[in-house]
Amino acid sequence: MKIAIVILNWNGEKLLEKFLPSVLKYSNVTNTEIFVADNASTDNSILFLKTNYPTIQIIQNKENGGFAKGYNEALQNVNADIFCLLNSDVEVTENWLQPIVSTFKNEENTVIIQPKILDYKNKLKFEYAGAAGGFIDKYGYPFCRGRIFNDIEKDKAQYNDVKEIFWASGACFFIRATTYKKLGGFDEDYFAHQEEIDLCWRAQNNKSTIKYVGLSTVYHVGGATLKETNPQKTFLNFRNSLFSLLKNLPKKSLFPIIFIRLVLDGVAGIKFIFELKPKHTFAILKAHFSFYKNLGKMLKKRNKLNQNNDYYLVKSAIWRYFILKQKTFYDFIKN
Repeated sequence: MKIAIVILNWNGEKLLEKFLPSVLKYSNVTNTEIFVADNASTDNSILFLKTNYPTIQIIQNKENGGFAKGYNEALQNVNADIFCLLNSDVEVTENWLQPIVSTFKNEENTVIIQPKILDYKNKLKFEYAGAAGGFIDKYGYPFCRGRIFNDIEKDKAQYNDVKEIFWASGACFFIRATTYKKLGGFDEDYFAHQEEIDLCWRAQNNKSTIKYVGLSTVYHVGGATLKETNPQKTFLNFRNSLFSLLKNLPKKSLFPIIFIRLVLDGVAGIKFIFELKPKHTFAILKAHFSFYKNLGKMLKKRNKLNQNNDYYLVKSAIWRYFILKQKTFYDFIKN
């Protein structure tokens, strides 16, 4: 089974310098190649790679098309059975690949896998972007085992398991090459953020399985490209979540759920105002206008896809978190 580790880079010379050594050290298993896909960087990333890591294969994209387009273009040049899409701000650990490869070999219907993702800055805690595997609620709000909204759990070996999940984090995302090609890769209209949720949703609508493998561990910095406080991240997350709902929701619940979600987004916008974060309120408004602008395009994409009724774990993550004060994943699934 041939593995290709593909790291997408944009002006990340410092990140490559810091995190590539662990990837090289712990990924020297048979049939594994390492690629850096560069999104038209303007720093010295390419020179750094050629000078210090001549064995790493470089794919130079013509423009910065974001996470989605960057990987879609780069993976056309990669020949492997399994693609590992790895953020440039991830430190991997010894034997991180073996449990993943073993799961793929033993489970033919498992097409996407995520390892345990801990916080590089605080290695006792899970990391926001993925933690121990992702789910969504009825209205499309994502949450994870180990991370409910902004509440992050400590790693106490409570998720040292192999578990079926709804979505895997793009920070460290393993996918069968055949699945990636069959699904047409990431939706490039997303640019960045939540495109992995859409891809996982499409995979599950085709009756495929997505797994979390807690026997493999990586450490993720997070926010290395866009900080959590950046309104652009708010815009992309809110807009792209609406895209995923429109494309993948079952027909009978499509418009009621999207309507409720738009209302809930409005409540979030008001909350940002009270928190003295008006730029984030405007980012939500901008996200909604962009959603309306792309409505026709997304409906056309929807018509080419299957939809599945069984997609959410809980009805309302917002109700459980903010009203019932359930702050951990195990609290969420108690009732």
